[in-house]
Amino acid sequence: MTQHQLDRLVAQATGEDIREIKHLGFSLADPMEIDFDPEPDDFPVRLLDWDNVGLERMIAVVEQPSNVR
Repeated sequence: MTQHQLDRLVAQATGEDIREIKHLGFSLADPMEIDFDPEPDDFPVRLLDWDNVGLERMIAVVEQPSNVR
């Protein structure tokens, strides 16, 4: 997989613009390198909670009754 393919797939999965994905710096990790950490320790950690992203994007087309059993 190339870097462009990775960026494109992440952009498709998240709905973000591919330029934003490139800016965030996703990269392929080598599974044989167990101590891989491309980020210096002095930068703040940027975390993305995929559950919250999914909840924010879920929009009901039809209002569902809350008392369905």
